Amino acid sequence: MSETTPPVGGTDAGAPTAGAPASPLPEDTRPGLSRRGLLGLLGAGAAGLAAGAAGGVAGGMAISRATAAGGTDGVHVFFGAHQAGITTPVQDHLHFAAFDMMARTNRDDLVSLLQDWSYAAARMTQGLDVSASGSVGGSPEAPPDDTGEALGLPASSLTITIGVGPSLFQNADGDRYGIAARRPAGLERLPAFLGDDLDPALSDGDLCIQACADDPQVAVHAIRNLSRIAFGRARIRWSQLGFGRTSMTTTSQATPRNLFGFKDGTANILANDRAGLDEHVWVGASDEPAWMAGGSYLVARKIAMIIESWDRVRLSEQQRIIGRSKGEGAPLSGGGEFTQPDFRATDASGRTAIDAASHVRLAHPTLNDGVRIMRRGYNFVDGNNQLGRLDAGLFFLSYQRSPEQFVKIQRALSTDAMNEYVRHVGSGIWAVPPGASAASFVGAGLFA
Repeated sequence: MSETTPPVGGTDAGAPTAGAPASPLPEDTRPGLSRRGLLGLLGAGAAGLAAGAAGGVAGGMAISRATAAGGTDGVHVFFGAHQAGITTPVQDHLHFAAFDMMARTNRDDLVSLLQDWSYAAARMTQGLDVSASGSVGGSPEAPPDDTGEALGLPASSLTITIGVGPSLFQNADGDRYGIAARRPAGLERLPAFLGDDLDPALSDGDLCIQACADDPQVAVHAIRNLSRIAFGRARIRWSQLGFGRTSMTTTSQATPRNLFGFKDGTANILANDRAGLDEHVWVGASDEPAWMAGGSYLVARKIAMIIESWDRVRLSEQQRIIGRSKGEGAPLSGGGEFTQPDFRATDASGRTAIDAASHVRLAHPTLNDGVRIMRRGYNFVDGNNQLGRLDAGLFFLSYQRSPEQFVKIQRALSTDAMNEYVRHVGSGIWAVPPGASAASFVGAGLFA
């Protein structure tokens, strides 16, 4: 629920394509998953073949050629300088999943998994099945490559974003994948913050996938099929469904509201703020390690909101805690939603209009050495808890050039008046590599 300052101007490679729908190439030019990926769907544990990489490359090039000729609204290209799903216009639904690599897997298993995921993601983001055989084109005596629940549905602005966690670089088995020396210096498990009540079953993971779409079934289909492809190599550690975005990334989107009823993410960095993205979101060419240039760091925090207690708080107190009006979202110092807060302004009684412990003040860049982050959070409702209360809240997602940006802001929020009404129950951080070319796969630079 952090504030960031307003934007100033580029878009990532995940911007929607425009024009006439792309004509699918003949099926024989769009091969299926690698041999290992297909065997994984059948429950076998055979070793992957080098042909997996070739299949991914050929499939990627086919997709690129198709979209170069003109795409369709609601279609985001998987390949590009940056991964889609960061500055892409925030979709309405999320399925997020963290994965752990299986015991006894090796470097080749990790490489083949990222290759297979990249190939399948490149197809699904175009509205295609995970392979040429798809959900109905294979042998009737074998499980289909694709689960089929998205058959006939459009791409629905699907984006698939892949990240690698700290534990992938060094685990109980040591440097199992031979990449320990390539771990980014700042990629460490997040430190403990005041008020954390973290559930290990809802935290961390060797890998993560963020699937966002305007149709929840399309997002779920993506995670379901990427999980099947991972069989024998990785398994889901935990996952989260989200709805009702709680931030905007373009000027065409209105500021959404969180489950407390307040506008959320008013001052988010936007996709057209090229200077802001370069300074605060994208890892620079001069940053270390070099393989992360053009990537970013993703923080996920599952924040439970104590809805029933909040709903009994008088409006004036709710607004004092947030530091903004509930209706328009304007700072209590005056003006409209996008007016810069004035933390020195006073009210009629002579007191500071924006409380010193308000969320807006504590999270604002002017009080955090100019630190800003890009947010892509979602609301969640997971039914009721054991007390009969709503198990609901904010699934916070933020992208930043360095993990220290998030750490600084979160520590500043230790005295946030809103802490009485929220609990941080899940947490994780991942390095999100730059986007891949059609002749490669996401994360390839890690193994160069």
